[in-house]
Amino acid sequence: MSLQAPIIGYTLGDQAGIGPEVIRKALAHCPAGAEYKLIGKRISCTPGIPTQETAKAAYEHLEQAAEALRTGQIDAVVTAPVCKESLHGVGFTYPGQTEFFADRLGVKDFAMCLTGQRLTVALCTTHVSIAEVPQLLRREEIVRISKLLSNFLQQQGKTTPRLAIAGLNPHNGEAGAFGDEESRIIAPAVQELQASLRNCEVEGPCVPDCVYRDAAQGMYDGIVAPYHDQALIPLKLLDFDNAVNATIGLPRLRVSPDHGTAFNIAGKGIANHSSTLRAFRVALSSVH
Repeated sequence: MSLQAPIIGYTLGDQAGIGPEVIRKALAHCPAGAEYKLIGKRISCTPGIPTQETAKAAYEHLEQAAEALRTGQIDAVVTAPVCKESLHGVGFTYPGQTEFFADRLGVKDFAMCLTGQRLTVALCTTHVSIAEVPQLLRREEIVRISKLLSNFLQQQGKTTPRLAIAGLNPHNGEAGAFGDEESRIIAPAVQELQASLRNCEVEGPCVPDCVYRDAAQGMYDGIVAPYHDQALIPLKLLDFDNAVNATIGLPRLRVSPDHGTAFNIAGKGIANHSSTLRAFRVALSSVH
């Protein structure tokens, strides 16, 4: 953390998209008490028409942001939306920004977290097919990601976070009738967390078709989900305009709005900046 006012860096993403617009709008409403610093530079481009040049600039600015985080030049960074297809065309080899920043900062213990005003979720598996999830779901991963989520929630002001570990199968497997992952994998993880995780309340396995409603009503501060869509469908239903994507486990937080480049509306002045503004607020909370 900076000794004086924290420095929150930001990138413009693929500048043919809505990144420059939502960043500009969000900065006009960002909390006081921090310095907000552009990483990279503005380039000349046509809104709505991504090019190799806009992709190269986006990639270069991600590299600069990662280096600024690594060396402590900034205390956290907000990254505007990028186009993965375009990035891959200019040599970006990562599934997404989560993996990129973890690699550049030399971090092995990290996870993807999505947080909105009503729900905060961390994912045990991310961009894999549903068929792969049962084979990839492991007790050690549930424990690891739960600890990262607990730390993140404490950074956000939850002194004693309340975590729910969601089940995988309908009705938590109905005592093995629909699958045994709850008793074989998830329950042992919950028991380990309850025994070892201090200043945190952990419950589970929680029935997946109820736990997101319970969390939205304030029963839990965060949910650890076994797979991507189980968590992202309720999150985007409830918090679509204000959810953000945070890479938890980094020594300094990387956070981004949870939406894409929206090339179809770029340059029209109608992009919603709510998610970007919340990204700045989450970034600032992580260093206070």
